[in-house]
Amino acid sequence: MNILFAYKMAIQSIIDNKIRSLLTMLGVIIGVSAVIVAVGFAEGSMQTITNKVEGMGSNTVTAYITSRSATSGVTMEDLEKLDKDNDNIVSIAPYIIKTDIVKSGKNSKNTYITGTSSNYEDVQGTTVSSGRFINDNDITKSLKVAVIGTAVENELFPTEDPIGKEISINGVKFTVIGVMGAVANGAEGTDDDIVLIPITVAQRVLKISQITTFMVSASSKETVDLVMSQVQNFLYKIYNDDSKYIVFSQEAILSVLGDISDVMSLVLGSIAAIALVVGGIGIMNIMLVSVSERTKEIGIRKAIGATNKDILVQFLIESLVIAGIGGIIGIIIAILIIKFGIGSTGLIEPVYSIPWIIAAFTICLTIGIIFGLIPANKAAKLNPIDALRNE
Repeated sequence: MNILFAYKMAIQSIIDNKIRSLLTMLGVIIGVSAVIVAVGFAEGSMQTITNKVEGMGSNTVTAYITSRSATSGVTMEDLEKLDKDNDNIVSIAPYIIKTDIVKSGKNSKNTYITGTSSNYEDVQGTTVSSGRFINDNDITKSLKVAVIGTAVENELFPTEDPIGKEISINGVKFTVIGVMGAVANGAEGTDDDIVLIPITVAQRVLKISQITTFMVSASSKETVDLVMSQVQNFLYKIYNDDSKYIVFSQEAILSVLGDISDVMSLVLGSIAAIALVVGGIGIMNIMLVSVSERTKEIGIRKAIGATNKDILVQFLIESLVIAGIGGIIGIIIAILIIKFGIGSTGLIEPVYSIPWIIAAFTICLTIGIIFGLIPANKAAKLNPIDALRNE
């Protein structure tokens, strides 16, 4: 039997039975879309986090203090001495972070209140979009000034310029002096959802006396390991116990993120691939029904000379074409979901994993062959006389 002719017959059969063919493809379409979207979501999420980490520079070291001792801890003076005594350190930004309610007039918002220093912009790799950032004078004089993120701006000052306006934190009034540049389209719970105040003021207003985190910029990528050792030695002298703090570099985070991304993609892709198997079962069931409906047609074809192989090839190609068309539609739908669904939020990078797209389509065709084999084999073994008697 001519393969091209078999393809033409398969396409004609699909056109003649549009509803049945669509129902047959539906499982495959959902399966392929689910695999590509799931992997795209996983890889996009990791890419977004990775971009943020890389934005802070590969020469950044972070120290997180787990100890909350009331009698000892890292002070601003300690960090200034650490910076001064080590030539490989460019700048240090301390942090005190707490979620709290910030108010302006009738508007209020629960957000991240962060006490920090003038080095925040350098270490984080961010800048203000309007106004100015906190400076050393604000720190020294403990001035009640604040720099807000775009998410806070949108909530508290939706129709007016916030520069020079007042906000209230725990009943204490602050003057807004700047607005940070958006990094996540002003989305809730992101780096845009933040209020930055001088660390000296934060210690009083937030009732947190000790620095909980600080980030250090090394002079180069090559000196990161040395700076990590210097920070670890610095903290050990204060706490005399290395279980009370964690020190890590951005490079270490990127390495872990890469491993997490691979695992997430594999797990989500594997789970979504189950939908493809379900789609294959759907192909088999509908094709079995098709064999029953077309028994007389098969009998006529056999009566005029079609062999078992011809019938087998015809039904296998029909199953393969259905799976292939369903796979292509699934890929198109997945790309649209990633672009206009995931991508439009601005929270996650739209990622189209070509290897997974190829893998999903290949699995789709393989399933079409495997699950099409049973109904095709049944059709091929039909006795022509019994088939012609079928009403």
